[in-house]
Amino acid sequence: MSKTVETEGALETRGIEQVPDRERTAKTRELFPTWVGANISVLLLTMGASLVVAYHLNIWQALVVAAAAPIVSYGLVGLIGIAGKRGGAPGMALSRAVFGQRGNLLPGSLIWVARWGWETINAVTGAYAMLVILDILFGLKANSVLDMVALLVFVVATFAISGLGINAVQKCNKYATYFFGLFSVLVLVYLAVNTNWSKVTHHGGGSTAAVITGVGMIAAGGVSWIPSAPDFTRYLPRTASSKAIVGTAVGGAGVVVLPMVLMGAVMAVSTPDLASATDPVSFLGEILPTWIAVPYLFIALVGMLLINSMSMYSAGFTAQTLGFKVPRHWAVSVNAVISLIFGGVLMLVATSFMSSFIAFLSLLAVAFSAWVGVFGADMFRRTEYDGEAMADTTRTSAYWYKGGFSPAAVAAWAIGLVSGLMFTTSDWFTGPLAQNNVIGEYGLGWVATIVISGLLYLVLPKPAVVRQAGAGELAAERATVDA
Repeated sequence: MSKTVETEGALETRGIEQVPDRERTAKTRELFPTWVGANISVLLLTMGASLVVAYHLNIWQALVVAAAAPIVSYGLVGLIGIAGKRGGAPGMALSRAVFGQRGNLLPGSLIWVARWGWETINAVTGAYAMLVILDILFGLKANSVLDMVALLVFVVATFAISGLGINAVQKCNKYATYFFGLFSVLVLVYLAVNTNWSKVTHHGGGSTAAVITGVGMIAAGGVSWIPSAPDFTRYLPRTASSKAIVGTAVGGAGVVVLPMVLMGAVMAVSTPDLASATDPVSFLGEILPTWIAVPYLFIALVGMLLINSMSMYSAGFTAQTLGFKVPRHWAVSVNAVISLIFGGVLMLVATSFMSSFIAFLSLLAVAFSAWVGVFGADMFRRTEYDGEAMADTTRTSAYWYKGGFSPAAVAAWAIGLVSGLMFTTSDWFTGPLAQNNVIGEYGLGWVATIVISGLLYLVLPKPAVVRQAGAGELAAERATVDA
């Protein structure tokens, strides 16, 4: 990320306020490692294995899923990221212009809470990677105490990186991209040489519904980044290429998702237990030789660290938009503590990591998609965002609308959210409309959420953006009248 007045030091001090045009000197190509780093996760291997074991797809169908998922999800990430260059502010701050100053608290709260789960999953996965490395190198076997120590170290490191800000996140992503690429090639070569390809290529295929559901499962991780997309594009100048913003998002995610999902699918043929493992990373130490497993696990650990750092970086902005009157880096600490607590519970209590993870993904996608539908539809009619109005949380704000709410946005969001949940199936919750229809059977509840909330917002009457007179202006008007 190019240096700016606010970010030239080690600690980024800017919060949710709009970035001045003179400081918006970043380049779109710098987004590529951002979205590479957002996907360096061994969970993609286990999800790829699930395509074979749980969804019964063959390797060719898994290839279709692995190619389609990042195009769908990160295409949306890139499109919403365009709002960042238009408004120069984080996604949930720009969202005030759509939902109103008070109305934005509703989707903002849900997205913030959903991030708790996402960060907890990432923290636990990172801790597991650390435990496997300790086991391979030093023979230290996991136990409850060591589990909690590993989790604590991971969360503290995450807080350190995300607390420093965008420069630290971007620099770490850049170097992690190089190392991940190198060791992924090594793993691919090893699998190519040591895999029974006859068994892999002759594996039976699954249904079309399973393929589409698989795309949704893999895409759900990308959907979770959509509200955060403007957080990483707000330093781009207004003249930055919109096509490049979308292209770097899809490309950066695709170069990771495609090979990782395919590797997981190939591994699952010889190790079907991979898809249901309580520990989602220990299998790497069993399948790969030590000279590959250790550095690859280390890169995976760094990848999970970066993913969580990016998530907490955005969560800090969300907390500020919800009214936390603290600097951004301290707002980040709230999510760090929450992920530590929830992560400890998951590591000590959960019996099946992947089933819990996939159930969480299905609900996470719907929770984020309701906001995506409304905000995305609003981008068709809004190309500018008033920084002063976004920062003003009183009734004098141009984004106050009716009592602090935009009725059209809030109604479309709520109806879309409820409708999407009604079509969703998971181990934790099954909606009443999840059976006997294409939307439910194909796992398209999150797509229905985007479409319903977006269309409703487009057709509902929107309140006018009217700048109200501030206290000083009102006093001046009264003085003029009295004179």
